[in-house]
This record gives sequence, C-alpha cells and structure tokens, in this order.
Amino acid sequence: MKGKKIASSLIAVLMLSGVLSACSSNNNEPANDAEATKAPETSANTGGVDTSKEAKLTYYLWGSEGVQNKAILGEINKKLKADLNATIEVKYIDWPDIATKYPLLFASGEAFDMSHASPGAPVSYFTLASEGALVDITEMLDKVAPKLKAEIPDSAWQNTKYKGKIYGVPSLYSEYTPYGYAYRSDLLKKYGMDKITSIADMEKYMDNVVANESYPPINGKAEDAANMFRMLVDTTGMWLNAPGISLNELNLVTKSPEDYKTVFHPAFTQEFEDWAVKMREWADKGYWSKDVLSATLGGKDNFRAANSAGYLTHAQDWIGQYGADMKAQPESDPYFFTFAEANKKIKRKMGVDNSTVISTNSANPERALMVIEKFMTDESYYNLIQYGIEGKQYVIENGIKKFPAGYNEKTDGGGFAAWSLRNDKFVIPSDTENPIRNSLFAEWDKVAIDDPYNGFSFDPSNVTTEIASISNVNSQLGIQLMLGKTSKDPKEAVAEYRDQLKKAGIDKVIAEVEKQLAEFVPVN
Repeated sequence: MKGKKIASSLIAVLMLSGVLSACSSNNNEPANDAEATKAPETSANTGGVDTSKEAKLTYYLWGSEGVQNKAILGEINKKLKADLNATIEVKYIDWPDIATKYPLLFASGEAFDMSHASPGAPVSYFTLASEGALVDITEMLDKVAPKLKAEIPDSAWQNTKYKGKIYGVPSLYSEYTPYGYAYRSDLLKKYGMDKITSIADMEKYMDNVVANESYPPINGKAEDAANMFRMLVDTTGMWLNAPGISLNELNLVTKSPEDYKTVFHPAFTQEFEDWAVKMREWADKGYWSKDVLSATLGGKDNFRAANSAGYLTHAQDWIGQYGADMKAQPESDPYFFTFAEANKKIKRKMGVDNSTVISTNSANPERALMVIEKFMTDESYYNLIQYGIEGKQYVIENGIKKFPAGYNEKTDGGGFAAWSLRNDKFVIPSDTENPIRNSLFAEWDKVAIDDPYNGFSFDPSNVTTEIASISNVNSQLGIQLMLGKTSKDPKEAVAEYRDQLKKAGIDKVIAEVEKQLAEFVPVN
C-alpha cells in the first residue's frame, strides 16, 4: 500500500468479525472477449488524460458471480475499450467472507483499482482514508471527471470528506435500511390482527404462529443474535449505535443523537437484563428453532420454503426481495415491522454509506475515476452494471423492469452488487420490488434523523487487544444471551457477561472512543 498498511486496524477488525464469518477463496477470471481486448482505432487524450495506453483495471465487489456476469462484463468492456481504452476485471468477495477478506484486501498490499466502501464496512471508509489506503480524488475530479463532480450535490461530497479531502465517490441512490421483522400478512389477517407496530404486537403474532402453524415465527441461525440486539437498541428510548465495536457484534450505544459523545455498553443497563430475560422466554416459547446456534439455513430461506412465518432483515432487503418472497409464497404478501420507527430513530442513508473508492495501489487512478464517471452518468453503462443485458437479464414493459419470457435464473441470471454506483435518475422500477417503497420512503423522509457519527473514523490501535477480548466474550456468551441459549438463568448469565466484559477491557475501549469523539464534529 505504498508503504502504508492498515495493519493495526486490521487486527482488531479480523478478530471482531471472525465470530460470524468464515474464510474461503473466490477469485474470478476476467472476461475473455476479443472485442474487449483489441486495440482502439484511435488514441485519445480524454479530459487531459493520455488514454493511448490500455488500462486493465481490477474492481472488487461484494457477493458471488452470476452465471452470466462474464457475458455482461464483456459488453461493458466493449464500451470501455472504445470510450476510454480501458477494461475491467471484477473480483468478488462472497457474502460469508466479507468480514475477513475485505480488511485483507487493503492490508495485504494487493494491487487493484476500485472497490466498494462504507463507514459501516468491516473496515470503515473513514479508517481507510485516514490510513492512506485510498486515493485523494479532490483535485482529480475537476481534471478527469467534471460531469461526475457536477452530478453529485455538494452536500453529498461534503459527507465523503476526511480532513477536507474527498476519498470516494458517493452513491446517488435514495434508500433507508432500518432493521425489522418481515412477516406474513396472510397469517396476520388469519389471526384477526391489523399490523405489527410494537414488540407486544410482534409477540402476539408469534404466539399465534406457535399455536396454529407447523413452523416457528423466526427460523434463522446464529447471525440473528445481532438482529435481536438491533431490536433492543432500536426500540429502547433514543439509543443509537455508537462506534468502537463492530456493528456485527454487540456494539456500544449512546443515549440520544444529542448526547452522542457519551457512549456505553447496553449490557450494564436494566434494559439489557430485561431483554435477556425476554429472549429466554422467546426461545422457550419456540419462537425459533432449538438448534439456532448451529443452524445453517437463514430465516429468509426458511420463509420461502414455508418453514417460517417471518425473517429478520433491513427494510431495503425486504423491499427488494418482495418479488422473490411472493414467488415462493404467493399468499404471504409480507409486511414489515420497523424496529426504530415508533421512536422516530430511522437514520438517513448518506451517499457515503455506499461509495466507490480507488486504492492507492492502483496503477491507473485517473482512468479508474473516469470509469466510475461512466457508470454513474451514462445510462447505457448504468443499465449494464445494474441490470445486465436488455433482452437477456431484463426487459422493460410500460416503464417497469421485468424478467424476459423464459428467463431461468440458473442459466440466465447475472448481476453485480454495485450499489455504490447507483443513481436515482436512472433507476427503473422493478416488478420484483415492493411497490410501497416510494410512499414509505416519503414518509420516513419527514421524520428521519442524521447519523451523529457521520464522518467519524475510530482508530482502534490503542485498544486492539481489548476489542479482540470483547469479541471473544460476545462469541462465547453475548450471542447466546441474545438467542436465549445460555446454560444459566439469564440474569446470572448477564452478571457473568458484565464481569467478562470488564475483564476484557470494555471500560478502556469506551474511554478511548470518548477521547477520540471529544473534538469530533458531525459532517451533516
């Protein structure tokens, strides 16, 4: 990384995230298309950048490779070759590997060009910027991507800045991702209920499921421990997630957006103890399977297999997966109980939450930025990277994007998790999305709050040992508490959890977070 590696941050992140992740290899070969690799007819000097020499760029994305991705990439590369004398190879970090492989991508010194980044990623966008892992594109934007700079509002650029400099290109896609419970509305009506708007409503629904159905209300796996913790935080007062411990863990919180510089661990509150007792009650009632800690099938998969009455996820996933849910369970028409809604704690997604960044190990940073500009400002490029090849992966009928006749996901499927390249003005409504999206987001727009930690980059180097120890405590006891699976009475288990957190150094971590927050001013 040109002499700069994020080793200190990496140690903590890998130890933190190893609890819920596995590591495997999934490198992919670039598209081998003759049209994509032949020399351009003319050399060019685009935007002051000499493009006479071909640039072969590597782009890392999360997720797995679709069966038709190479064909889609071949079409993209034909256009890039003609316009910029460049081609891209996409490499994939599969979902189970993100927590381990994403940090290694930057710490290893690997030569690549572009990747997805976010403040909520296993290594924060702001940490990457502070550690010298990302190219400063502040001045480069005017030289090689003026259209891109003009396309994105100044407020969005401001939210990407670290110490006054821009290190990533923010998304132009409007979304909200609060967590909640997706549940079957057909069962809701069967039980004479109207809607789930509270924990009490959710319990009533789940009691009915246990009493009347052959499957549990939530049939997930160990990862749902984090979702149960999110439910506690989102439904308790004005608590908000605070930095310092990975969001994949049982993280720190603050009491309110206004008091964001005072952080604490919920374990030391009465609310947490009460929640642990409730989680034991839920487990004993059969709200999820007895083998939840060792289960391998997630809640959504069980939902679609008619083996669960709901699943825990975030709003954008529920909206985007609605069509697939309905295809699998046509009568289900899943509704969504948003945990943070009642307490008006739904946070706005800032553009920086999904950004595209350029590695300092890139041999062609200017060309990489020009490619990003094409994807975000040219509709023909946008449609390819977001939707695939028209007529093969999608068709448009009456302004709605649909699968073509005879489409088979196993042979025709393809697509890239290129969220950070999205632009509202090019988005085509899909028949697989829940049509409630626009009206729901419009309502949330009226009450949404800004994340007080936007722009904050926590440096864990002084507390890496403590964070690793806390991670071990969470893996051994925290997860079990959130799923009601401790061997002891939950109150005794909470006391033990508190003691272990103290011994692991939770107070030192909190002090370090508050020390770094002392001079911080939110970028909102």
